[in-house]
Amino acid sequence: MQVSQRAKVAPFEVMQIVEQVTKMRQAGHDVISLCVGEPGGGAPAAVNELAAQLHGEHADFGYTSTAGLSETRQALADHYRDSYAVQIPAKNFVMTTGSSGAFQLSFLAAFDSGDVVALARPGYPAYANILGALGLTVVDLPTTAEQRFQPTIKNLEQAKKEHGRLDGLVVASPNNPTGTMFSAEELRELALWCEANGVRLISDEIYHGIEFDPQRKGHTSWEYSRTSIVVSSFSKYWGMTGWRLGWMIVPDDLLPAVDALASNLALCAPAPAQRAAVAAFTPQSLEEANARVGEFARTRELVLGSLEKLGIEQAAPADGAFYLYGRLAPGVLEHFGSASGFCQEVLKNAHVALTPGGDFDPFEGHLFIRLSFAAGYERVAEALERVDAFLRRSLALG
Repeated sequence: MQVSQRAKVAPFEVMQIVEQVTKMRQAGHDVISLCVGEPGGGAPAAVNELAAQLHGEHADFGYTSTAGLSETRQALADHYRDSYAVQIPAKNFVMTTGSSGAFQLSFLAAFDSGDVVALARPGYPAYANILGALGLTVVDLPTTAEQRFQPTIKNLEQAKKEHGRLDGLVVASPNNPTGTMFSAEELRELALWCEANGVRLISDEIYHGIEFDPQRKGHTSWEYSRTSIVVSSFSKYWGMTGWRLGWMIVPDDLLPAVDALASNLALCAPAPAQRAAVAAFTPQSLEEANARVGEFARTRELVLGSLEKLGIEQAAPADGAFYLYGRLAPGVLEHFGSASGFCQEVLKNAHVALTPGGDFDPFEGHLFIRLSFAAGYERVAEALERVDAFLRRSLALG
């Protein structure tokens, strides 16, 4: 018996590190994990309270419509009106099993096998892995610190020229792993270029709300193009990772296809999460989420001021999300051989879990590490001291 070719995607290295962390903790070690993008604290209190109330009342948690509960979709439409000053009909929102479910539906509905889809590098590895498993041609758009690790129209025109066609583009702002964001004008120009050139834009907006630069506030692509697909989730800003609830904003021409696919693949998104998520938009919940963003901002400043302790010589500006993506200093790379070697030794000896950049960039990722500062100020501060002490010992002995 054989394994399908589509299943032969690269494993996500960060999940292998998570497994190592679990085993070390089971062995009694105090490991500080800065390798996953999971906010501490969980869902806002109002969401938990509504969930408990609904369970206590034995609410109907049967299947919803494939697109989702009308009240949850309307709550999202109201949220976009209030947050982005954009009117989007509730019918264009489709509830999904996390953003992961939304990406699968987006790629299946918008592209055929053999289509050419562009991705910025460095970027979230699941985009390329899902696209590759579906038989699409993935085009890397190499980016630089000078362009804030975000793709430009020049990148797209070059890719279209080299491949003879371009069917899709996936962007993320804030980006994972760099945290960099488009300005409103940059996103507008990109969205309009895609629409004019017949390129389906898929905008990953999962980290919206977690922003630190007032000049780079999160903007949705639907402000500029209603042929684009928006993917987002309750996981990051609201801290609801395990609730597995995301959403898509779907253009009119793709609504029938998305509904048909979703009804076959998942039937519907989790009903309890859909019902409880309505409380995520209350003033109390938004206040809690914004307080968490304030804590992220404080931790971000600590990390940006501690690059030397991490052995980093240059880092992306981290406009949003809760990641630092940094290039290791030459002396550190020479001593440990690569970012993977560095991360393994730090985990083994300092009991701090970091993510090497290979997942995000198969060409230059061996020079970079990603640190998640979602763990909170105190734990991140302790982790910085541990890594600093370990580096000083290692380089002195080396």
